[in-house]
Amino acid sequence: MRRLRDAAYIFAMTVTAPIWAWRMHRAGKLRTDWAARFGRGTALSAPARRRILIHAVSVGEVNAIRQLVERLASDHAKPDIVIAATTDTGFARAQVLFGNHTVVRYPFDASWMVRRFLDRVRPDLVALCELEVWPNFVAACADRSIPVVVVNGRLSARSFSRYISARFIVASSFRALHSVFAQNQEYAARFVALGVNANSVFVTGTMKWDTAQVADEVPGAADFAEAMGIDRSRPLVVAGSTAPEEHRLLREAVPKGVQLLCAPRKPEWFDAAAAELKGCSRRSTRSPGSAVDLFLLDTIGELRKAYALADVVVIGRSFGALYGSDPMEPAALGKAIIAGPRMHDFQDSAEALQSANAIVRIDPSQLFKSIRRLVDDPSERVRLGRAAREVVIAHQGATERTSEALLSILSAADNHHA
Repeated sequence: MRRLRDAAYIFAMTVTAPIWAWRMHRAGKLRTDWAARFGRGTALSAPARRRILIHAVSVGEVNAIRQLVERLASDHAKPDIVIAATTDTGFARAQVLFGNHTVVRYPFDASWMVRRFLDRVRPDLVALCELEVWPNFVAACADRSIPVVVVNGRLSARSFSRYISARFIVASSFRALHSVFAQNQEYAARFVALGVNANSVFVTGTMKWDTAQVADEVPGAADFAEAMGIDRSRPLVVAGSTAPEEHRLLREAVPKGVQLLCAPRKPEWFDAAAAELKGCSRRSTRSPGSAVDLFLLDTIGELRKAYALADVVVIGRSFGALYGSDPMEPAALGKAIIAGPRMHDFQDSAEALQSANAIVRIDPSQLFKSIRRLVDDPSERVRLGRAAREVVIAHQGATERTSEALLSILSAADNHHA
């Protein structure tokens, strides 16, 4: 089966290589990390303590493991922690958040690349954030008796249907998992349906609730506003993690006199957003634009500052063809939140907020009216914000449960080797 998978990977790489080369050329961004993606690099020194490798694909997953890493690092067992990330933005964010730990690139799943990677890193335990169950990687860990667990486990209906259709390829990988710590009972049942032992699947909750830091103010927000040219005396709508098709909708939905800041989800969407928000002030240029009410956050890691300034937050990727964005951060800051109908990838958090009447869910045609209503009704903004914050507080605790489970697995491994 591994040879079959390797052949499929080689074929896919060969077919898609020209496409990736064209995209990189078009974006003016040539990759320099091929060696790391192929599993090569300097071997990590042998740790004095047991080593946990935590894999987080992109920025969202990297942010989700922040408190888990802090909790593990503060434990008396003091495990050595290595963070692996896949995307450029995820890798950059991990370097910022986890400067005291080793951060590496996650390899492609070809078997020989995975072997090189494991030879370099030598983990005693692997934790995969949310999903990312790659067959050759899991098989290589099993060959070395390295337990592989899924933390903050999430299997959306869309992902589940894809895995089910390829069950003959992935079933052995799911069966090989040591444990799954799922966000909810529905996700847990899906992991079991894919082959994970039912006795090894536990519902621990969503760690992202824990990363949502409850606060009234965010350090640096005032300086951020001044640098962007945001008028603190006038209403501000912040649209976070937006998709390209939403920027015109947002521009047209914001009433006259109300400021709009858009933060596109991906860096490759920045320029198109700037073209749609003509005359906007771009954070990257640090100079004001001609349109005094339009702002573009085209840097990474400052969205929380923008949320802190908002009177109303609009959840990006929820009004077009995509599947929503994380509402937990603005909820923790006590903001009035509007989301569209497309929240499929964040269904749990959206439903938790909706059941507490702590979020406004609407169709695109209702966006102007909803923004206008909240801008004109400060008491309703306060009510929504308080309710949203209470939902966040009620759902926290998954990180502690997950860290205790990981440390228990490490301890059991120590006893096994003793």
